[in-house]
Parts: sequence; C-alpha cells; structure tokens
Amino acid sequence: MNIQILLNNKISQAFEDAGAPKGSFVAVRESTRVQFGDYQLNCVMGIAKNLGVNPKTFAKKVLDFLDLSGIANKIEIAGPGFINIFLNEDFLLSKANFAFGDDSLGIEKEVTQTIVVDYSAPNVAKEMHVGHLRSTIIGDAVVRVLEFLGHKVIRVNHIGDWGTQFGMLIANLEFVQKKSGVVSTNLSDLEAFYRESKQLYDEDEEFAVRARSCVVKLQNGDQFCSNIWKKLVEITMVQNQRNYERLNVSLTRDDIMGESTYNGMLPGIVADLKKKGLAKEDNGAQVVFLDEYQNKDGDPMGVIVQKRDGAFLYTTTDIACVKYRCECLGADRILYFVDSRQHQHLMQAWIIARKAGYIPENVSLEHHAFGMMLGENGRPFKTRLGNVIHLTDLLDEAQERAIKIVELKNPKLSLKEKENIASTVAIAAIKYADLSKHRTTDYVFNWDEMLSFEGNTALYMQYAYTRVISIFVKAGVSMEFLEGEIKITNAKERALIIKILQFGEVVRSVAREGQPHMMCSYLFELAGRFSCFYEMFPILTAEDISVKQSRLKLSALTARIIKQGLSLLGIDTLERM
Repeated sequence: MNIQILLNNKISQAFEDAGAPKGSFVAVRESTRVQFGDYQLNCVMGIAKNLGVNPKTFAKKVLDFLDLSGIANKIEIAGPGFINIFLNEDFLLSKANFAFGDDSLGIEKEVTQTIVVDYSAPNVAKEMHVGHLRSTIIGDAVVRVLEFLGHKVIRVNHIGDWGTQFGMLIANLEFVQKKSGVVSTNLSDLEAFYRESKQLYDEDEEFAVRARSCVVKLQNGDQFCSNIWKKLVEITMVQNQRNYERLNVSLTRDDIMGESTYNGMLPGIVADLKKKGLAKEDNGAQVVFLDEYQNKDGDPMGVIVQKRDGAFLYTTTDIACVKYRCECLGADRILYFVDSRQHQHLMQAWIIARKAGYIPENVSLEHHAFGMMLGENGRPFKTRLGNVIHLTDLLDEAQERAIKIVELKNPKLSLKEKENIASTVAIAAIKYADLSKHRTTDYVFNWDEMLSFEGNTALYMQYAYTRVISIFVKAGVSMEFLEGEIKITNAKERALIIKILQFGEVVRSVAREGQPHMMCSYLFELAGRFSCFYEMFPILTAEDISVKQSRLKLSALTARIIKQGLSLLGIDTLERM
C-alpha cells in the first residue's frame, strides 16, 4: 500500500478517537530534514486550536490512540505540536522487495473511474503552433498517469472544426474555383488562404453576406459545403497527427470530437433551457442570467446561448459537450486542459449545465488551466517578426540543436545512431522543460537551459538512467535475474529506499491534481539520491556478495522507476548517450 495513504488512514482514525471532528484534514508529508523523521504531521496545532485545547496535550492524546506497530519504530512530538514519524526498517525493506518483484513497482490500482480528458484542441485550417504545446503534452502526461492507475480514460481532441470561419473559407474557395483557380492543399498555404478569407470577411460586406450564407448551408447539410468542410478537416488532421507522433503524444484520429460533434444537440439544448425557465428572451436573443456573476451594474450577468439571428455560441456548444460526456460517455470525472483565459467561459457553461440537471453532483468538472510560454523578453514566445512559431519549426530546431550536442559528446557513433539519439533528446528536452514547470505559471523558453546536462532537465534525467544501466553493462548481468534481498547497510541506502517507495505517492498526486511537474521534481530528487549513494558506496566491488546483490537491486529499481516515470510523461529513455 502507498505509505502516505496508510499513515493518513491510521492517523485520521487516531485523531477522531482523540476527539477531532470526523473528516478533519490530516495530511502526512515527507520530512524536510532527517532529524525530523521520515514523515511529519503539522496539522495538530490547527485542529487543537479549533477544539480549544493545548496542541501538545492534544498531540499526546493522538499518540495514545495511534498504532503504527510494524510500520514505525519511533514517533515523537516536537516543537509546539509537530508529530515526527521514523519508519521501521523491516517495513521499508518488505515494501522495497515487493516493489522489485512487481510489474507495477508496488503501486496498487485505484478504483476504476471513467475519466474524460479534453486536451490539445487545435483549429482546422491552421498549423499547430507553440500555443498548443502545453495543452497537448500536459494533458497527455496526465492521461498516461490515469491509465497507469487503472482508470478508463477517454481522450478527447475538441478541435475547432465549426463556426463562422468555415463560411469564410468555403465562400472564398467557391469564388476561386469559379475562376478556375486552384488552392494548394498544403496546410501552410491553406493558412495563408485563411488569412486572405478573414480579410475579405472584415472588409467586403458582400463577401461577408455570402460567408454567413455558407455557414447556414453547412449547418443544413449542403453537399458542396460539407465536402469542402470535410476536406479542410482532413488536411489539417493529417498534419496534426504527424506532430502528435513526432511528440510521442498518444492522441489518434479516433480521439477527435470537434465542435461539430455537438451541432445537432444545440436546438434541443436551447429549447430545454427555455422550458426549464433558465433561458429567457432578451432583445431577441436567448439568455441565461447567472446570479453567480455580476455585470458592471451589479446585476446578474447574462450569458447568450442563442443570438437573434438563430446562431448558437461557444457556450451553447460547451453545454452540449459536457452533457454528452456525462450522458453518452458515462464520465465520472471530466478534465479540461485549456488556456487559463477560458476559465470564466467554462465556469459559466458548467453552472448552466448543472442548473439544467445535465451534470450529476457526483461528477467532477475540473479546469486544469496553464500559463503561457514566454520568450526571453518576458513576452509570448514568437519569431523576431512577431509571428507565432509553428510547432513543426520548433521541433525541427530542437532536432538540429540536439544533433550538434550528440556529435560533440560522441562523434564516433554512426549517423543513424546520432539521428535516433538526437530525435529522442530533442523531443524529451522540449517536453520536459514544459512539464517540469508548475502548470499554472508562465515560463521562459530557453534553449541553453533546456539542452543542458545540469539541473532538472530531460538530458540530465536521460543521462542518469544510462548511468545506472551502465552498471549492469559493466557487470554483464541482467536486471531481471538478480537474486537475494534488498538490505539497508547505511543511511544513503535508507534514504534512497524511502524515495523509491514514494513513487506511488507522486503518481497519485499527479492524477489527482493534474500537475506533471510533481513527477519531474520527484525523478530529479530520486536521481540525486541515487547519485549520493553510488558515489559513496561500491556496488560491483562490494566484498559481501549479498550486499552487492542488494545494491544491484536498488540500482535496478531506481532505473525502472526513472524509465517508468519518464514514460508517464511521454518521454523515452536511451540505453546509451
């Protein structure tokens, strides 16, 4: 069992037995210093204050009810009421030896939920750019973690494949075809065509009328408009799929559920909102007024779900979308990895959906927002000309920089080996640089830091893995056929084992909070602890054969966790660099 969960369960019961209200927040955390034990509890003071009792007196009462026999060999009260827990070595060794022999590294599966994860969501007729990177790779890392824990995960790529922009494109394409012209089907050329269409829409009223007419035709299933629309979607998704495969992202064509998926639901949604008294006519439009939000006059904010001309809005689509995910996909939990600027929009759509009875109270709706990728000038990351950087260009440059590093470090490799290593390193560097940052913060994109072998970087972690693997290459033994039991002969081994056993805690934290940076921090700390152990104590030259086998097992377990942890981030390891 997860050590943290085990301790939390036992301590929570002890708190209740000592007089704390049932359900009081109890959270055991890893101690920051070795003298404070392995785990520490610092919530005693707050609960004691609420009970109106002395913290130390309450802490002593908690210990009277706390039974950690076989788990801890020492529990002490420190300072004003901290509880320090020192784990039993036999307990640690039993967990470590079990983890070594377990395919899941000792991590138990959770009670299976159906979890819908909305991420990536590029627009049709436009190339993916750096702005899509965070949603795509953060969402994909969390998806991998959830599946590792045994959940049924439904990936959803909510592409922008509907709306006014298609009227503009279809109207312009129709005009060009009538003049016997040909429009390139390359996505980069199509994007330029999109900009031309948008300019016509903004500046030519006659064209704008034709474009709006095309939208209506498309919504009504006109064959010509539908064929062009399908072709635009196909061109875009072929290119996007190349990006996903190159990024080692697990999205496929089967995961596409764009805005068009819910188009047929929209009239029924508005009709139902009117029937339930939620949507009311206001100046010809259908509007839901929300007490939860106020306008500038302090009145309930109106959220339009259908315009005067009968057109539906993104809010209507998102209401239908979340309804579909609950009713048709059977979601227990729905995660959106969407730009932080969309927070109010999503909250309003979800409030309306809840009020309409589309979302049961037990279904969790979560907006996992993320910050922006910035250039070194502190502004959004763009080209020198101010244009948004296309994702393919970013990946190409990473590949070029990585191959120079590989040639410098190991010039004797064959060209194919250099290219394979460079490709793995390049993608890892870009992804890890992003994933290692707290999801909600902006971060500065820096090539030198990203491709460094020092600090918490992909290259450092990949090198740390190859360093462990080299031990087995040198010994001529396989990690799968080690004998004996893991032992503790020094403090460094003990510290390494504790960090190894915290892998499950981190996996569950990432799944719960949608924060992949927790995994990056953990792996970096694990590599650091292994390095301290490796540099101070011999492995292959250990005089005692049982100690040698134990240390080889610890090394193997470290390598497996690094490999598994990076895999959950969507990052590949290398056997040599």
